Amino acid sequence: MLDLVDSFVGGPSADVHILTLPKEILLVYAFADCVVLLDAETLEFCRALAFWEVFPGTRESHQHVRRISIEPGMKLIAASSGSQIAFWSLSGTQRDTWRVHSSLSMLGGHEVTAMDCKSGLLAVSTPDSLSVYNLSLEDDLPTWTRKWVIPAPAYSVVRFSPSLVYLAAVAKSGNIVRLYSTPSGRQIQAIKHPRPVKDFIWRFSSKSSRDDLVLFTITIDSTLRIFLPVLDTPHFLQLHATLDHYSLMPGAPDDHQKNSTSNIFWLHDDTLEGVFSAILESHASSSIEDTQLRRIKEMHDGGWDCFARVLNDGSVVVRAVANVDRRPPTLLRQFSLLHSPPSLLSSDPSHLHILRTHGAKNLITITSPPLRAYRMDPLTFFDGRKEGMRLLSQRPSVSETESRRIRQFIRTPDGRGLAVLRTDCVETWNLSSGKHILTKVGSWPSADLVVVLDGGHRVLLYSEASSSITLFPSQPALSLHAPPLSSLFSLPSSENHTTIIGITKDSLILRIRISNIDEGTPELTLLNSTTIPLDGELSLIIPVDPMAWSFSRPSDEAAKAHDVLQTRNGSGELAFWTYDEDKHDTWVCTGKVNTSGRQIRMARCSSAKKTALVGPGRSGEELTIWDSKESEFASGLEYNTVFRDESVSDLDWSSTPDSQSILAVGFSRHVLLLCQQRMTYFDEEPAWGVLGRIEIGHMLPHGISDSIWLSGGTLLIGAGHHILQYGHKHRRIRGTAAGQAGLFEEVARLNGPLPDYHPQMILQCLLWGKTELVKTIIINLDRDLQAAVVHAEEGRSFHWEGLPVENFWMAESAPTPSKVPATKSRPRYSMLFDGPVVVDAEEDDQAFSPKLVERVIQNLESVPLDNLSPNEKAHLTGLIQAFLEADEQRRALDDNGLRYLISLRSFYILNARAASPRAVTPSFASMKSVSQPVNLGRERLRFRDMIWAFHSESQEILLAASTTACGGKMVWNDAKAMGVFLWLNSVETMKSQLEIIARHQYMAGDARDPTACSLFYFALGKVRLVHGLWKQAAWHKEQNAMLKFLSNDFSIERWRTAALKNAYALLGKQRFEYAAAFFLLGGGLKDAVNICIKYLDDFQLAIALARILEQGDEKPILTDILSNVVVPLAFKKGNRWLASWAFWNMKRRDLAVRILVSPLQDVADTLSARITEIGDPNYDDPSLALFFAQLKAKTLQTAKGTSEISGRTEFNFVLQTARVFCRMGCHALAVDIVRSWSFDRPTSTVSASSSEQADIVAPLPGSPVFPRRPLPPSHFRRRSATIVIDMEVPSDPSTRAASPEPKNVQPASPSASEKKETDVEVPVRKAGGIGSLLKTAKQDVSVPEFDMNAFF
Repeated sequence: MLDLVDSFVGGPSADVHILTLPKEILLVYAFADCVVLLDAETLEFCRALAFWEVFPGTRESHQHVRRISIEPGMKLIAASSGSQIAFWSLSGTQRDTWRVHSSLSMLGGHEVTAMDCKSGLLAVSTPDSLSVYNLSLEDDLPTWTRKWVIPAPAYSVVRFSPSLVYLAAVAKSGNIVRLYSTPSGRQIQAIKHPRPVKDFIWRFSSKSSRDDLVLFTITIDSTLRIFLPVLDTPHFLQLHATLDHYSLMPGAPDDHQKNSTSNIFWLHDDTLEGVFSAILESHASSSIEDTQLRRIKEMHDGGWDCFARVLNDGSVVVRAVANVDRRPPTLLRQFSLLHSPPSLLSSDPSHLHILRTHGAKNLITITSPPLRAYRMDPLTFFDGRKEGMRLLSQRPSVSETESRRIRQFIRTPDGRGLAVLRTDCVETWNLSSGKHILTKVGSWPSADLVVVLDGGHRVLLYSEASSSITLFPSQPALSLHAPPLSSLFSLPSSENHTTIIGITKDSLILRIRISNIDEGTPELTLLNSTTIPLDGELSLIIPVDPMAWSFSRPSDEAAKAHDVLQTRNGSGELAFWTYDEDKHDTWVCTGKVNTSGRQIRMARCSSAKKTALVGPGRSGEELTIWDSKESEFASGLEYNTVFRDESVSDLDWSSTPDSQSILAVGFSRHVLLLCQQRMTYFDEEPAWGVLGRIEIGHMLPHGISDSIWLSGGTLLIGAGHHILQYGHKHRRIRGTAAGQAGLFEEVARLNGPLPDYHPQMILQCLLWGKTELVKTIIINLDRDLQAAVVHAEEGRSFHWEGLPVENFWMAESAPTPSKVPATKSRPRYSMLFDGPVVVDAEEDDQAFSPKLVERVIQNLESVPLDNLSPNEKAHLTGLIQAFLEADEQRRALDDNGLRYLISLRSFYILNARAASPRAVTPSFASMKSVSQPVNLGRERLRFRDMIWAFHSESQEILLAASTTACGGKMVWNDAKAMGVFLWLNSVETMKSQLEIIARHQYMAGDARDPTACSLFYFALGKVRLVHGLWKQAAWHKEQNAMLKFLSNDFSIERWRTAALKNAYALLGKQRFEYAAAFFLLGGGLKDAVNICIKYLDDFQLAIALARILEQGDEKPILTDILSNVVVPLAFKKGNRWLASWAFWNMKRRDLAVRILVSPLQDVADTLSARITEIGDPNYDDPSLALFFAQLKAKTLQTAKGTSEISGRTEFNFVLQTARVFCRMGCHALAVDIVRSWSFDRPTSTVSASSSEQADIVAPLPGSPVFPRRPLPPSHFRRRSATIVIDMEVPSDPSTRAASPEPKNVQPASPSASEKKETDVEVPVRKAGGIGSLLKTAKQDVSVPEFDMNAFF
């Protein structure tokens, strides 16, 4: 998703050091206060070791690391700064982990000028001394003990010989190389040179068994001298060969070459020897006559020392010196080996190293500065061909300003330009649009406020000391006087100017314009100063992040439509503001959201009107995310989390091309990426989730100072002196897999539109009655899967295509066209005496059928589907199976029954997957009882699924399907999980089903315990049957007592009283279910249901008992359960479905409709029972709109409830449902609902034959009437309706307080504007209201057309 694609961690000011590890080679160099480690091949950043980790007191000292030494055997890194030396070692237990090893401080505070560390020895040079230290362990702690110290000048280079017997040293600009004895410190030899020596190298060769001293020295004129001992004096070095500038020139040098001073480099003998051996081994069977192989073999056998020089044209000249390991030294022989073509390397590098990775037949060549890595193929390189050296990676040049600490990042509105505010300067950078490569543009003086312009090529600086705003670069300099400012930022540039907004410390808004910036003659103008027309005290004013404005260059008209500022007043209300020049240069509020007055210390606002607030919470620091779309259906709060152990240091917004918001939350060592999550129909997940986490603690010891988003999903993190760039690796040259999902793709997968075949899309289509569309989707999925199989066999990729979006809002009565060409149509009917209709086999094979479904399921197991997890694929398989089974019963199954069956099927599928993730999706008939595996998933169906069954006319089919889902043996846990006794309407059916449950409760297990079923049988009055069961329970210790007790006649008061006494005794023993059974035996239904509610926590069982045992229409016990238990529980959980079901059974069907749309508090205020706790509103369910459309004109009471919901509220409710659809990824269905929703109110058409009635359309009281526009037909738009009479008008007061009527007020004459509004012909509302509707109930009802434009 997001990878470290680049890092700006400085560069080496001197030579890089090489550390070879078993699996990698590291480049080590000093930069600022750190030691930086890079991968030698890719030059990717690995780690930074801060000097202040060892010496904490130097953290704010601004001292830099000056010297580095590597001890390869112990994997030790030594670094010096001032008079202190820090040591780190590679951990032996944790891979790639560096730990502080030890430390050393020079006596007297003398600065370290040079050092070398080898095999536990440390040589240190100071301005007046040279000393050697020895590493020892004291109490298991590494300690450096001084071995000797001698007076000496300040050496710039000191190095131990390979045998550690000698120590060589040379002073800066000195021409004498001095050799010291390592054991004693005695000077052995002083080697004079005609010019100052800039470097020297001890030659070491694994082929030589002798500890011969071979020293290469290099003077400032790039002349290399070879010093060897002679046989008579083996410890005294003498000059034996010289390679000057002219000896490495091919042919006669010209004047330009004579004046050049290119450097000379020794190509390490052991490195070449290793790669030559690998090449010869791999070509052992090849003919030695090959020219390239013959040259490699000759170099390998001869053991030549090779020296390279890079000329000004980038060509490389290699000269060999033979017989260095032989004696006598007079046998040394020099000759030129090759001269490569030009432009092979960068011209005149200061340092060059060749490296070999383990087992490789190629070499890695490192040059600096700037730091570059090449891959060298020895076969072609030593053959003099240009392709022998290929650039692998390179790092940019480093300026001195990059060693200063980063304070803040500032970007341009489009994210292409960047300003890096350091301690005493400002740098500007540019991000390329193609490969997202960040390059430095320039450096500017430090300022208090900075605005970066023109992709980083210009910058606007504000200095509080001079009270001026200055544009750089500009000729002549452009400045503008300004009052003290607290904020300065730019808006997206238009074609001819850029607008700058400045906010003063007293909240005055300055508008500044920079014009003609593209023409090279910019002008700086102060347009005006304004204030925000805010009500109340202003506590916060911040700019709106413009990253989501547009991915193209915005125009002036587009800029006016976007927010510029966000304010917060003392009461916690956030407001969004845009500047409107057309309205007398004023700020216009575009949205508000109330944050409840919480304290905040940090706020960031995106142009998508998402606001992140950080403030103190009860148990830590609280982060909240708010949306400006506040209404009665949404509070605006989308996300809330608390960080207990860490503090938020930074917030920054970004946006995807489809306007999905991404929030980066910065902490001291990591950054959290948050994005909106897609809502699912079954799981309650937060609206925002963690998209990813970027850790820098394993790379950088510095804390994060700032993080910022740039364009294209690029994230920059600044820590200390360093900048880390995160993005998509496949966009870079040295990248990895091209198929890796990027940030935007991952956000789209989590929150973007779903494909047609996604189970959530298919489920919603089924719930909304789009069965023909689902068939088309499955048919197309079948053809796509078959095509994908063919493409996979041929090794080609396959592109999935979706249906046209128009198909999702086509009427169900019309066939939904497939994207595949249809076969030739044939007549599907015949005359009475005609022969059978001949069906084309190909056409039947492509139609929705069991055969097609079986083929789809088989292909789903082998073909991977984009954006589908294994659980979603299993859910899709189950949905297709369930839809096929339901479609076979479609003639006898209504829409609500289909919704219940689909939800029931999904319930069992998800639970089966939760119980066994690798389980195969079971068939509907093979499902086992929910009481066993469901504990790993959901315990029951949601109440909304039960309510669909409650309003279904196909309950016999639903009951049969529910029984089949339980394996034919439904026990009470199964019935409770499916809500059977909540949705069954027939009392006789409930009794029959309860008897079945009682029998299965008794048969469950091997015990055959009569107590398990007594409650259900007593509810059915089957005492004798329980008595018979006890006769078979000889094993039970209570058999005799129960047989004796149940043999009595419980119609007699005495035995009923005895049963109640036993019930209380059982209650004292906490045998609650058995106690409820005895209460039923004694006629105490109310006590039995109270036990179910209070002790068993099972209101469904209480309702089942009350519905079966209570006779008559009143049913006081059931009503008491509903009003005092179910309704408060529904309000507490915010469950509108359960509340609607309860009101429906309480004969308050007007409230059953109102509860679906109206705020819970408004409905609670109308109830006689006191509601003490109200939960979340829970409007995140699109099925609420479907249920509301179904109920709003179903009966007279529901029509009354609908009339008490305002048109504006219903309109906002539909918009909220559309937003929920978008959050679910069903964008096509969101468009469908806003296109086709009918805002019709129940009205009555009165017959003209009656003298007391007029032929008019009369809306119900409280129902607004809108002009209508023609809308396409829909499955929930009624042109006529039948209303059932279920209320007496005078006996049921309104659930909403009547509006107050004015008294003694004469109507005023209407104004002109009022007359214009009253010119619209509005149907007259009759005084009868509900009474008029009552008279014509059961008649067709006509409705006026709705005009959507009336709301805008």
